Amino acid sequence: MKYIYILAGGAIGSLIRYWVSELVSSKYPTAFPTGIFFVNITGAFIIGLLFGLFTVNGQLDDKLRFLLFVGFLGGFTTFSSFALENMRLLKDGFIFTSLLYIVLTNIIGIGLAFTGYFLGLKLK
Repeated sequence: MKYIYILAGGAIGSLIRYWVSELVSSKYPTAFPTGIFFVNITGAFIIGLLFGLFTVNGQLDDKLRFLLFVGFLGGFTTFSSFALENMRLLKDGFIFTSLLYIVLTNIIGIGLAFTGYFLGLKLK
């Protein structure tokens, strides 16, 4: 049954990732990959928030873990797209933009994961 939860969450997360990425990229068209950047930092915040709300308080059952953490957020955020965007930037000579993307994604992503986590603890 866990595979069904992972599959359902992953399908929904992937579809929403595509929609959100396309929406953000079309609103903010630049060499910087705004769509995937937004998706990844938002996913980092959400996973921190859910971890703070559920896991720390011992209220996360396997169904929710497989559906939300492994499935939805696994499909919503994407390291492979992040890697591809950086490869394209480097190939096209946008070295500074690539380095900025790498640094910002990691610093902001981890920072938002912690922010979500502490917010999740306070909301409980």
